[in-house]
Amino acid sequence: MSEENAVETKLRTITGQVVSDKMDKSVTVAIERQVRHPVYGKYIRLTSKVMAHDENNECREGDTVSIASCRPLSRRKNFRLVSIIERAAR
Repeated sequence: MSEENAVETKLRTITGQVVSDKMDKSVTVAIERQVRHPVYGKYIRLTSKVMAHDENNECREGDTVSIASCRPLSRRKNFRLVSIIERAAR
């Protein structure tokens, strides 16, 4: 595929908090979002957990990180670590 014909794809970048760093080169990130209830209008907090690839094992539990979507790296890992936004207090 040549450079001229290549289609630029936008990577989905998400911010979340690391809830587990017990695996090698992997972290579990909790992503919180607020959704409005269709009938009552109250905002509900929804949390989903995704696995992300951490090549250098630099994340610790409680860190706020930015992750981006990528090709599947394993059965459950479809995200990679982009940056650590804020370190957790130790």
